[in-house]
Amino acid sequence: MPVITLPDGAQRAFEHPVTVAQVAADIGAGLAKATLAGVVDGREVDASYTIDSDAQLAIITDRSEQALELIRHSTAHLLAMAVKQLYPSAQVTIGPTIDDGFYYDFAFERAFTPEDLAAIEQRMSELAAEDIAVTREEWQRDEAVAFFQSIGEQYKAEIIASIPDDQTIGLYRQGDFIDLCRGPHVPSTGKLKAFKLTKVAGAYWRGDSNNAMLQRIYGTAWSNPKELKAYLNRLAEAEKRDHRKLGKKFDLFHMQEEAPGSVFWHPNGWSIYNTIEAYMREAQRQHGYQEIKTPQIVDFSLWQRSGHADKFGDDMFALHSEERAFAIKPMNCPCHVQVFNQGLKSYRDLPLRLAEFGACHRNEPSGSLHGIMRVRGFTQDDAHIFCTEAQIQSEVASFIEFLHQVYRDFGFAEIIYRLSTRPEQRVGSDESWDRAEQALADALDAAKLPWQELPGEGAFYGPKIEFSLKDCIGRVWQLGTIQVDFSMPGRLDAQYVAEDGSRQVPVMLHRAILGSFERFIGILIEHYEGAFPVWLAPQQAVVMNITDAQGEYVEEVAKSLRNKGFRVNSDLRNEKIGFKIREHSIQRTPYLLVAGDKERDAGTVTVRGRSGEELGTMAVEAFADLLRSDVATRV
Repeated sequence: MPVITLPDGAQRAFEHPVTVAQVAADIGAGLAKATLAGVVDGREVDASYTIDSDAQLAIITDRSEQALELIRHSTAHLLAMAVKQLYPSAQVTIGPTIDDGFYYDFAFERAFTPEDLAAIEQRMSELAAEDIAVTREEWQRDEAVAFFQSIGEQYKAEIIASIPDDQTIGLYRQGDFIDLCRGPHVPSTGKLKAFKLTKVAGAYWRGDSNNAMLQRIYGTAWSNPKELKAYLNRLAEAEKRDHRKLGKKFDLFHMQEEAPGSVFWHPNGWSIYNTIEAYMREAQRQHGYQEIKTPQIVDFSLWQRSGHADKFGDDMFALHSEERAFAIKPMNCPCHVQVFNQGLKSYRDLPLRLAEFGACHRNEPSGSLHGIMRVRGFTQDDAHIFCTEAQIQSEVASFIEFLHQVYRDFGFAEIIYRLSTRPEQRVGSDESWDRAEQALADALDAAKLPWQELPGEGAFYGPKIEFSLKDCIGRVWQLGTIQVDFSMPGRLDAQYVAEDGSRQVPVMLHRAILGSFERFIGILIEHYEGAFPVWLAPQQAVVMNITDAQGEYVEEVAKSLRNKGFRVNSDLRNEKIGFKIREHSIQRTPYLLVAGDKERDAGTVTVRGRSGEELGTMAVEAFADLLRSDVATRV
């Protein structure tokens, strides 16, 4: 007689084994109708799962945290079912969930067209309306391999054949469609109420370019049509804000085939880049960092000693000179240890904070490159803190405070905190991991920050905190990180003299706030849609004349403002003032200054904001004060 304990502590006893769905029905008809699956003793299971002993149970509905993953996985199966019905010769391969949706890869003799996607989506809607039951079956591995081979699903048979033969294979059946899956799934297709297919792309089987090219159909799925509509609106907004389009529109940068994955910065974009670098340089100085610069090309033996050659060798650009092997640095950490190693350090020198705007290069696959968000050549706001174990918590707490200041200044208020803990494959003792993880958790708690744990997601050398921010349309970008490293300092012979005179290996904290400058600027472009705050704007103001009679005065005003350190240009073109105002408004210039005879004679300018607001006529020095205030407060 199983006793079921619910999340609120209430218990229900049953005289016989009972399914999750039956427990929900026993609680109430409304819950029974809303049930998608359950969590039994911490494990997600189907609503049809039978509980035959005492257990903890939570019911999953479309309001549960786990619902979207479940709905999206089930919708991927619905997609595969629709494709097989419309195009029987297509072979199904894999169909996982991803951020905001799912995809499924298919082998098909021709390319899917937009018309195909529309037909597939329509068939999915019809199958959802039929409310077809979804049931789980368990097969022996060889039986499953033989079955999928018999129906021409060679890819699926290959996947199953790679599973150890002592494992039971889970299959899910809905109507005439059956697919391999660990589950769980929704109890019927009628639970899938809000989905949309978004695009089709190429993908190699098992991600290997030596294998066959498949077709990947992407889609999104949500709990209800309202959420789907909101997401599609966000997609449309994201498309409008695409940094590649805005980069061209505002003349910020370009990229070309002769330098794949590398950025050609134009004056406007380089102005933003330099402003960010100057800001970070001063902020780091105020927080006790010392700036260094390390070589771009380093003997390959250093990367072997640091461990990077083994883990990232395929991603490194290698070259040879005078019978020596070198690599263009993919990261800065080993070089920073070399700086630390120059001259014996004492415990009194710790913590030692070394920062570098380090140019790095990684041989990213060409298919993964994406504007300036994913590149091969990039610059990190990289720093490494060499400290004792006892100093980890205080250094992390100081870093979090620093990171908050930076994100606020760039206009980001909402931050997500995640603590990634020890993976199975790791270096260092369990005791040292305990101390490091506790120090990171204590630093987050001391700052009264909400955080979630990501078990097993830490680096092999230590745990880390990841900082993600939300932009103005709700997208999450993982940016900052601070990582505890027990491994590299010792591998590279870093030591300091402890208070007792012994030689000790320092702890190394890897930290970044912006990540790469390139990706961060791409995020800023999309977040602000090119309307940068005054302190970041490549052109903070433009001074325009109405007729040639004010040309000399306009030049004097622009020069005076530039001499005060502002980024100001003049526009003396023989165009109507309305035309010039519209053009600079489109370019998102923060302030538009107009000078006619009246302003020239009075030594003033008429000021207009980029959104069209009239700010009145003011003396040039008064406008300079306004600009100065905007820059200082980072409005």
